[in-house]
Amino acid sequence: MSVYCSPALWALLVSSMLGVCRGEGPVSDAAAKEAPLEAIRVSDDGKGFVRGAAATKFVVWGVNYDHDGEGRLLDEYWEDEWETVVADFREIRELGANCVRIHLQFGMFMEGPDKAHAPALARLAKLVKLAEETRLYLDVTGLACYHKKNIPAWYDRLGEEERWAAQAVFWEAVAKVGAGSPAVFCYDLMNEPILPGKEAGGEWLGGELGGKYFVQRISLDLKGRTREEVAEAWVVRMVEAIRKGDEEHLITVGVIPWVFAFGGGKPLFHDPQVGKRLDFVAVHFYPEKGEVGKALEALKAYELGKPLVIEEMFPLKCGAGELLEFVDQSAGHADGWISFYWGQTAAELRGKESPSMGEAITASWLEAFQAASTKRLENSD
Repeated sequence: MSVYCSPALWALLVSSMLGVCRGEGPVSDAAAKEAPLEAIRVSDDGKGFVRGAAATKFVVWGVNYDHDGEGRLLDEYWEDEWETVVADFREIRELGANCVRIHLQFGMFMEGPDKAHAPALARLAKLVKLAEETRLYLDVTGLACYHKKNIPAWYDRLGEEERWAAQAVFWEAVAKVGAGSPAVFCYDLMNEPILPGKEAGGEWLGGELGGKYFVQRISLDLKGRTREEVAEAWVVRMVEAIRKGDEEHLITVGVIPWVFAFGGGKPLFHDPQVGKRLDFVAVHFYPEKGEVGKALEALKAYELGKPLVIEEMFPLKCGAGELLEFVDQSAGHADGWISFYWGQTAAELRGKESPSMGEAITASWLEAFQAASTKRLENSD
């Protein structure tokens, strides 16, 4: 994991970026008065996304709304600070984005191994409605265990089979909330799942950065199975759970591009056999300075006959210009790009008395992201 760094860490490091008050009030601008959203699906030729009965081409251009400026996950504050969420969604729309990736914590949505938490599901339903009103599609990423304080003690005591069963309960309940809403773009089974090595044991969580755990194992023991067999069994189990609640919306899993990180290999969760139940490929890329070409070469390994979305990107290891170069040059391969938004606009960041370097970088990137939206979406929604 030492070769990979999530931008969530960046958000935590630039601590002066934290906290900003929001004006209150419902969504009431022109966006709420436009024609209703139309559902997104994979095109008939399998090469991209389309929306509605007219099958209009759809390109994903969005942001991860993974936490606020204080590092709190959305489901930790959305009940008491709902107007902040409303304001943030409006700001995201003004950025030119058409998609928001949210991260739902397993522990906040489950009362026990076989029972979902009704109040959390009700709040999610309210968020889905907000997405409809602001015309933003949702990439719903689940099973998050980013904050250990929110992980139930009983969850870590479960064995693999029982843990998968509890995860299936989570997904069936969440999918029932999203079913029928055109605002749900997709369900992402888990952020950056991994498997154990040949030796059994270890912890369920990994990839600790700034107090958050972004990587999670789906098994601690291969038990004589191949990595592909375990990955496929888990994907099938989660997909079947979602399909009990929602038969239509797209499903994927967002992965670390190990092909890029280690300079070789092949995809695991998006292997043709392992990922045959997944609707599109989602991969996370943070190009290194001066190595955009390497990132583009690695991206080719994920061209697997399905739509491809770069589900995470940020100028963490390179400048904004190089990241935009990566976006432009990957346009022949990718059908969408999702960056990050942590609750402060470029104007708010630049308006600080002494903006930090992190704030300046983020502000510049948000401006570049907004400017690039027209080009990326010129043939889309």
